[in-house]
Amino acid sequence: MNSETKTILYKNTKISFTDHGKGTAVVLLHGFLENKKMWNAFIPELSKKNRIITIDLLGHGITESIGYVHAMEDQADMVHTVLHDLKIRKAVFVGHSMGGYIALAFAELYADVMKGLVLLNSTSKPDSDERKQNRNRAIKAVKQNYTAFVRMSIANLFSEDNRDRLEDAIEKIKMEALKTPLQGIVAALEGMKIRKDREVILHFAPYPIALILGKKDGVLIYEDNLEQIEGTKVQLVTFEDGHMSHIENQDELLKVLVNYLKKV
Repeated sequence: MNSETKTILYKNTKISFTDHGKGTAVVLLHGFLENKKMWNAFIPELSKKNRIITIDLLGHGITESIGYVHAMEDQADMVHTVLHDLKIRKAVFVGHSMGGYIALAFAELYADVMKGLVLLNSTSKPDSDERKQNRNRAIKAVKQNYTAFVRMSIANLFSEDNRDRLEDAIEKIKMEALKTPLQGIVAALEGMKIRKDREVILHFAPYPIALILGKKDGVLIYEDNLEQIEGTKVQLVTFEDGHMSHIENQDELLKVLVNYLKKV
């Protein structure tokens, strides 16, 4: 799959992305401590009928950092630069966790490009005060002990029931996460901490939106995240596991995405 990897410059920084298939453009945005490889298992099937774009977000994968704070708007602007380079005028966005925050920022900045939105283990709500304090603690922790922070952060994303069953997969994800530079981690934490409330998009967007949540997600508490879609047409999909639906519920998630893309 690597033969499809391309780079462009954004603010004098190399951005790495892949481009597979033909059809409706679908932009897959990874989460915090992840990179574009998280989608590798999904590309063969999804690219049969769609044009699938995966991007290493700022400070992640092999895309470098542009500063000490990567606001969600900066990330969205970078994504727009990639789409402009590819001459893509309309696209569906699927964002995992932080990728969802970026997709929402993109939807606010470039509404006319949006064809659909899937929030995967993500939310339109901003950080609570408690969450902001946790981000500050995380910034301190990663500066003190980078490896321990990354390894623990990844383990906590899986539901406890799955940590033994998926031990090998989790180890691989930790190894990938450990390639994320310190500056990229801190800039992402700072950017997530200051992100805006974008719930209004879920209520008024003219395109189809799906929200995929895990019942045992330790990062985004399931019940708290149902409130944002009350009174909306957002399609809710619930899995029984944790924050990493693309690993914990891979086959079911693939079916959900294929069915969603048929309707867009």
